Amino acid sequence: MARRVSVDRTLFTVTVLLVFIGLVMVFSASAVMAKDRYGSPYTFLIRQVAWAAAGLAAMFATLKIDYRRYKQPSVVFSVLSLTTLLLISVFFLDRSHNTHRWIHAGWFSLQPSEIAKPALILFLAYFLESRTRLMDDWRNTLLPAIMPTVVFLGLIVKEPDLGTAIACAGITGTVLYVAGMRLRYFGYGLAASAPVLYGLIFRVKWRYERILAFLNPWADPQGHGFHIIQSMIAVGTGGLMGVGLMEGKEKLFYLPEPHTDFIFAATAEEVGLLGSVVIVALFLLFLYRGIRAAVLIQDTFGKLLAVGITSMVVLQALFNISVVLGILPTKGIPLPFISYGGTSLFVTLACVGVLLNITQQVD
Repeated sequence: MARRVSVDRTLFTVTVLLVFIGLVMVFSASAVMAKDRYGSPYTFLIRQVAWAAAGLAAMFATLKIDYRRYKQPSVVFSVLSLTTLLLISVFFLDRSHNTHRWIHAGWFSLQPSEIAKPALILFLAYFLESRTRLMDDWRNTLLPAIMPTVVFLGLIVKEPDLGTAIACAGITGTVLYVAGMRLRYFGYGLAASAPVLYGLIFRVKWRYERILAFLNPWADPQGHGFHIIQSMIAVGTGGLMGVGLMEGKEKLFYLPEPHTDFIFAATAEEVGLLGSVVIVALFLLFLYRGIRAAVLIQDTFGKLLAVGITSMVVLQALFNISVVLGILPTKGIPLPFISYGGTSLFVTLACVGVLLNITQQVD
């Protein structure tokens, strides 16, 4: 029987620090744009503060709930069903930014694909808990395990949102690996998905143009290469110490989406290499404490939950920072805790509460 210990204060502190940094940088990156669009420089900040408050409240709530209470078919399949319903419902609503990603209700917006990530983690942890010795049984273990992921990936790609779909696939792969799936099955999966990825990337004009821009952004500096060029200019301008908070120039209608997808570039410009390294170090510390929780907890369900939540945060941070630095092609993946976006912040903080509860139950 696990004994109850103190919550992981390091993990808690890292989370709060990242949220605070996010609020500061959302205001710095969005103030001028918000003033131009809405007449007030505080518009995005106020919304993000509201979501942060709600997310922290959710984190404290899930922190108090024993994570084993989620290990019930009624909970797991209700979450899966609701998430599926939300992912389908967006196609019956008006497009926003030429996509079907959001459910809008006044100032409130919900992005169902963000809920898909913890829904998949919960299902995989529940389903694989008693099957870790049966990971070679592709018919009764692997196939049923990946079916919800395949359904979610199809719906998310249709929105279209290939970046989030890839993140969901990465989370699923991480949980399956920790559960004991052999590497050869990853090879089979990659071979099976290669034609699909080829069609989605190289046969879709705007995605193919992003690949070309990634390979040589200077071939079209005012067109498809503009985003990554401005991002690298922002990072390079920051130097060692940065130009100072609120002093960045690239966010002034040069850097695309400086408060969301490219907030790390705006941050690097203002706080420089040293500030950027601090942020990366905080995510690495989050990774270490998450892995520590997964190693220490003896319950397989808790172990897979901890791995899934940790990978959800760290993989997204890795993707986002890699895009900003020009290591990966441009993808719309937020930087956890820091990028502007209510659903992402709320869901991530609620999941961190579950992870913190797991740290209380270690042997």
